[in-house]
Order: sequence, then structure tokens, then C-alpha cells
Amino acid sequence: MGDLFATVAPVFLCTALGWAWVRAGRSYDRELITVLISDIGAPCLVFSRLVALEVETEAMAEMAVAAGISVACFAAAGIAILRLARLPIHTFLCPIVFGNQGNMGLPVCLFAFGEEGLALAIAYFSVTATLQFTVGISIWSGRLSLRELARTPLIYAVALAVAVLASGAEVPAWIGNTTEILGGFAIPLMLVTLGVSLAELRVARIRRSAALASCRLGIGLAVGVALAALLDQSGVARGVLILQCSMPSAVFNYLFAQRYGRAPEEVASIVVLSTLGAFAGLPWLLGFLR
Repeated sequence: MGDLFATVAPVFLCTALGWAWVRAGRSYDRELITVLISDIGAPCLVFSRLVALEVETEAMAEMAVAAGISVACFAAAGIAILRLARLPIHTFLCPIVFGNQGNMGLPVCLFAFGEEGLALAIAYFSVTATLQFTVGISIWSGRLSLRELARTPLIYAVALAVAVLASGAEVPAWIGNTTEILGGFAIPLMLVTLGVSLAELRVARIRRSAALASCRLGIGLAVGVALAALLDQSGVARGVLILQCSMPSAVFNYLFAQRYGRAPEEVASIVVLSTLGAFAGLPWLLGFLR
């Protein structure tokens, strides 16, 4: 019980800090912080952790493949559900497909499974983030834009880390230390910003939003458990895969919905309700995985 509390408490407390900060009337430049995380913190975190891997590259590759398969499963299930409900795919598919594997998934996997768990979670996150900024944006906008991919620093961080690992080159200490320091602010700020988002976003059309939020969580858990069994995952890898699949709808879904005019209030509701549901179920899920 103590280990479970030690895992869950930092996630809750850091998120609650962001929520309380905004509720107290203090200013928080969410746009600036989001850019710092996405353009500096997350890429440096990914690069520094990948090049310092103590996890077998085969396990990382398997997790990356599992991430791609899981996104395809989310998409197939989401399209089927939205067509049955006669809801617009351009508006509601991405909130079902793309979960919060960054802001919430990385910290949870770190606290639950340590450095090995974080490394595997980064492999999953790298794939889903790449797909979100390519396929995801094309769904929101109705067109495929390679410009957005070229402007995503995370892609270059992953490519550079893979090149270093493949070549066996040694990263200079000054580069390793710098990226480690800059990557260090990513996880705390991800959680605080998640709390800020929960405080700022408003719930609209609660019944439909709750149904779609439940779809995100239910599909995620089902796909995670099924894939872990199908791919014969065990131990930390199994736990990370199920946790990352079970994450709530990503906050970036709201930002993209706002940018492209795709019912941002309803998308915000899905993000908020799925996040609250994930928080409520997290202790049970961690207990199940342990």
C-alpha cells in the first residue's frame, strides 16, 4: 500500500499544484510553458534518456511497434464508434486515439517502474507524439501537412538518439549533461500544466462528452491488456504498455480543436472528464499491474 501511495501521490500533488495555482488567481502562461515543454524539455528528455539506455534496444523496438499497433487499434475502434453514433470523425477521432502519454504517462511510468519504465514509456511516447503531429494534424485540418512534422523538435531528438545508438558513438559529456538538465524540467512542468489545463477547461454537453471520455479509457485499457498478451509482454514492459494505452485524452487535442475550429468546448470536456476518470482509476490500475 505504501509503494502504491508513493507512486500515485507525486502525480496527484503536482497536478493539484497547477490546479490550485490557477484557482488562486495567479498567472500562468500556459502557451509559453507548453512551447518550452514541446520544443525543449521533451526533446532533451527523450534524447538524454534514450542515449543513456540501460534497457535492451530490442525491448525499446518492441515497445515502439506496440505503440504503433495500439494507435491503429484505437483508430479502428474510434471510427466504428463514431460512425455508429453519427458523429464527425474530424472532430472526435483524435480525442479517442491520442492519449496523454507525455504529461501524465511519462511521470506515472517513472514513479511506478523507475528508470527502466521511463525509458520504455519514452519509446511509446515518441511514436504516438510523432503520429499525433502528422496523422493527427491531418485529421484535424483535413489535409496532410509535412511542414508541421518538420517543425517538431521531438522528431529530430528521436532520430538523433537512434543514430547514436545505432553507430555506438559516445555522446560528449557536455551534451549529455546539458540535455539531461533541460530534460529534467519536462516531467514536473507536464504535471503542473496538466493541473492548469484542468482548472481552465470547461465542460460542455456533459453526457456525450462523458460517453466519449469513457470510450477513450475503455478502449485504451482493453487494447493495452490484449496487446500485452498478444505480444507476450511481461514485467515492466507489460505494465508500461497497459499504462500508456490507458492514459486519458491528450490536452493537445483541445489545442488542435481550437486551432482548426473543431468544437473545442466539447473536446475540452472529453479531455477533462477522461483525465478525472483516469485519476480515479489509477490506484486500481496500478494495483492490478503490481
